[in-house]
Amino acid sequence: MKKIVLILLCTVFTLSSAAQQNHPQRFSPEKFQQELEQYVVSEAKLTPQESAKFLPIFAEMHQKQRAVYKKQRDLWKANLSDESVCRNVVKQNDELDIELKKLQQQYHEKFLNVIPASKVLSVIHAENRFHREQLKKWGRHKR
Repeated sequence: MKKIVLILLCTVFTLSSAAQQNHPQRFSPEKFQQELEQYVVSEAKLTPQESAKFLPIFAEMHQKQRAVYKKQRDLWKANLSDESVCRNVVKQNDELDIELKKLQQQYHEKFLNVIPASKVLSVIHAENRFHREQLKKWGRHKR
């Protein structure tokens, strides 16, 4: 009897481990931000002193961007079968896109005050690459 229970427990443990490996963990904004920061610092070759000045500003920008992205997501919860509501959603979404670009411009100016312009440009490129890589990775997990 003990052998059967032990075999059953080992089987359950093995199956749960395999299931966890096949299904990646839920998205963690904190982990994503940490990975993004590590990637950007490495790719832009920021020194520890530059990183110490830059990263708090970078994190602040992303926090403000997430608030705008949430507003955009909330727009799509509207009744999209009503033409006037749809018109309003389109206009509000455009305004939020402009708000995002202005936020980006504002923070790029802040970045320029703490790191050289060449490194700001490297940061922008690195962030774009990171997002593309994450989307590809996420797409592979969804198949």
